[in-house]
Amino acid sequence: MSIETPDDVGAFPRLSQAQVATLAAGGTRRAMTAGAILIRAGAPSDEFFVILSGTVSILDDADGAEHRVLRIHGPGRFLGELGLLEGQVAFYTARMAEDGEVLAVPIDRIRALVEHDPMLSDLILRAYLIRRCRLLDMVSGFRIIGSCYSPDTRRLREFAVRNRLPHNWIDLERDARAERLLRELGVAPDETPVVIWRGERVLRNPTNAELARLLGLPVLRTPREVCDLVVVGAGPAGLAASVYGASDGLDTSVLEAIAAGGQAGTSSCIENYLGFPAGVSGTELAERAIIQAGKFGARLLISAEVAGLEAEDGHHLLRLAGGGAVLGRTVVLATGARYRRLAVPGIERFEGTGVYYAATHQEASMCGVDPVAIVGGGNSAGQATVFLAGRVEHVHLLIRGGDLGKSMSRYLVDRIEQHPRVTVHRDTEVREVIGAGEVDAIVVENNRTAQRATLAVRALFVFIGATPCTAWLADAVALDSHGFVRTGSDAVYPVADQHDSHRRPLPLETSRAGIFAVGDVRSGSVKRVASAVGEGAMAVRHIHEYLERS
Repeated sequence: MSIETPDDVGAFPRLSQAQVATLAAGGTRRAMTAGAILIRAGAPSDEFFVILSGTVSILDDADGAEHRVLRIHGPGRFLGELGLLEGQVAFYTARMAEDGEVLAVPIDRIRALVEHDPMLSDLILRAYLIRRCRLLDMVSGFRIIGSCYSPDTRRLREFAVRNRLPHNWIDLERDARAERLLRELGVAPDETPVVIWRGERVLRNPTNAELARLLGLPVLRTPREVCDLVVVGAGPAGLAASVYGASDGLDTSVLEAIAAGGQAGTSSCIENYLGFPAGVSGTELAERAIIQAGKFGARLLISAEVAGLEAEDGHHLLRLAGGGAVLGRTVVLATGARYRRLAVPGIERFEGTGVYYAATHQEASMCGVDPVAIVGGGNSAGQATVFLAGRVEHVHLLIRGGDLGKSMSRYLVDRIEQHPRVTVHRDTEVREVIGAGEVDAIVVENNRTAQRATLAVRALFVFIGATPCTAWLADAVALDSHGFVRTGSDAVYPVADQHDSHRRPLPLETSRAGIFAVGDVRSGSVKRVASAVGEGAMAVRHIHEYLERS
């Protein structure tokens, strides 16, 4: 008999008899023989399985090679991970290790549990979130073969990392296997990067949308959709607008260029968000919001980069960079802002291999326990410092000014200043990154004394400034001098009839009637997760008021 994998962190809870009975009301019991496949790698599953008797092996066979046993589960446990709820293909195979019986429940029934049984749904969702984190380090997933100097390689890697997709990267510049694999596949070096899926599918320099479609992520499938509300951006503000809009009965679509979560999704732990005294990761917050929005009928589309905003027949038309368009009666702009790149020569060749713009468990696992450096003086930099200080030998926090508390919450400042493995370098900037393929050290300079020093670090995390994602808007709505969207009394009217003469823009409305802006992209907004969520909810109230007047 196979030995069951122990549950050490809550990833593999055992359901009670009452919980199994709840699920059985909408499921089917099935007798299974040893060797039967319940979930197959590379294919989506529309069923949730509970083991009633016997054992199930979880296997890694993503490359089509010999099966490698990852886990063994016994009676009372359930199968699946986060991708099951989101319609993704499986990155593993689940096979009966011996004769037994399972309970098969339609996945739509599991999604409905969010509304009817919060305790059971929270148990399943929590386990699924932990399983996805573990899956990233365990399974082969898909392969990306490309050069660390290639912008398209960096694009694909960012897409995979931000969406937490299991994958392996083989660098053309450093990995001896790369050239051999390309010859076997009949791929020329100038056709890279390539994505290899299960040793069968080869995508030559795919777009993000093509990769998303291969893996079952939600993408635009019809030439044009029409809805009441189009939310552009799936950070906290955009997800809040989608939840409240859909729950109020608005036909809602959410367009996200890369991955849900926004800047908050790059944070390992947000400790000052209301209702989470132990803190919550940005990823978990986003995943819960995605499922919540989906419960109310909102449609989230990944790799849906908006390239232009126009007017058509009284509606707002959003043209997508990959083709197609979405029409909406109203629009919420929630595209947020991106951290700026450091102006250090040659730094781009280390991006993804030693220079990172997020500090989640995935980036931390790439660093091991070696010292790291963090650049930035805001809360994101502070949260990353506290998180990484608990995992690595030492953290060097570099801030350009002299006051750590100028832009950082007091609780983070106190933790950082009292932590024995953190050194704060004030008035300090990065001048050079040293290494051959990987980061070995950085050269820093005190901007007051011009004195330079070399810090031996394995990774550099960058959280500096914020550039609004508004270049695609052109002159469609009024922007301030920094590129953020003006709203309310600050919005100006570039066209006389943008608003009727009997009213001024609503507080979150832009200079174009029916288009609203929330979160970090809005001029004058408070750059905090809670305020972004509040603005997303508030925008929906304004939308109802606008629609009533229209």
